[in-house]
Amino acid sequence: MKKALFIDRDGTILVEPPTDYQVDSLEKFAFIPKSITNLARIYREMDYEFVMVTNQDGLGTDSYPEHTFWPYQNKMLEILESEGITFDEILIDRSFEHEGLETRKPGIGMMKNYLAGEYDLANSYVIGDRLTDVKLAQNLGAQAIFIGESSADGAALSTTNWDEIYTFLKQQRTGRTARVRRSTSETDIQVDLNLDGSGKSSIQTGIGFFDHMLEQVARHGKVDLSIQVKGDLHIDEHHTIEDTGLALGEAFLQALGDKRGISRYGFFILPMDEALAQVAIDFSGRPWAVWKADFKREKVGGMPTEMFFHFFKSFSDTAKANLNIKVEGDNEHHKIEAIFKGFARAIRMAVERNLHDTSIPSTKGTL
Repeated sequence: MKKALFIDRDGTILVEPPTDYQVDSLEKFAFIPKSITNLARIYREMDYEFVMVTNQDGLGTDSYPEHTFWPYQNKMLEILESEGITFDEILIDRSFEHEGLETRKPGIGMMKNYLAGEYDLANSYVIGDRLTDVKLAQNLGAQAIFIGESSADGAALSTTNWDEIYTFLKQQRTGRTARVRRSTSETDIQVDLNLDGSGKSSIQTGIGFFDHMLEQVARHGKVDLSIQVKGDLHIDEHHTIEDTGLALGEAFLQALGDKRGISRYGFFILPMDEALAQVAIDFSGRPWAVWKADFKREKVGGMPTEMFFHFFKSFSDTAKANLNIKVEGDNEHHKIEAIFKGFARAIRMAVERNLHDTSIPSTKGTL
């Protein structure tokens, strides 16, 4: 699917005049520092479509005559094109704010064709300097990059520096992914993992309840996860569950790489009806598992309860992570589902990256 950057003009590419907000003279015509350089790098190195989306209040009226707009619009495009930057589409709304037209940002009236299904909007971005740009992203189902001195709620990144925008987008496009194949005489498993996903999953282990729990890891951990397993279930479930945990842990270890910039630690307390689960994880490079969970039934949904700990221990071993899990409650289904959801949310916190600090989160310099 296609991905796009929906880029504002004034205050984002060009400096927005603080008096009348109109770039209509040579004295007012100036580029935001580092915008050209980084737009060119993004255009060359990444596969986003570029779409300019701008409100130009009253363009074509006496308050903003056309002949004062187009020379500077065209000059901007000419300069950008000289650096290899072109726009797939330029969308200009000419209305005034008080008119409340759907075509005016944050409305999406000019952008209906991007909703038709060809675009991966969840991994596309609106870049702008107004809160209306953040709202536009929300209305599109995209993410927002806010250019401003303060942070904006709901924005994936808030910054005043185009270098940081480039670095952020580069990290997103590079991605943290892994593919692990584990084949033995007992199981054949393939795991595909994207730590910077949106929660999509395709899970087939042959054990329905186990599939459902692993889907929670993807959904609540905001990772994309495919696990395909052929196991010796005609013998029992042990090898399938154990080897899935080993393969999944190895995938996390691969996808995290040298762990630069990650939070490293994740912890979450999650209620589910009468049950309460507490899960903490540290991608420390040292495997250790603490398990304080008792189950009175032999199986939940066809999955042996003795294998719950075995799965998490296997994950801890190959992910090289500390894992501490506790649960209390009465309903066995609620207890284990709360654990898996808490596990997912703890992972989500631990693998989150800090754009402004790409160091390894350890005084030792390695994890």
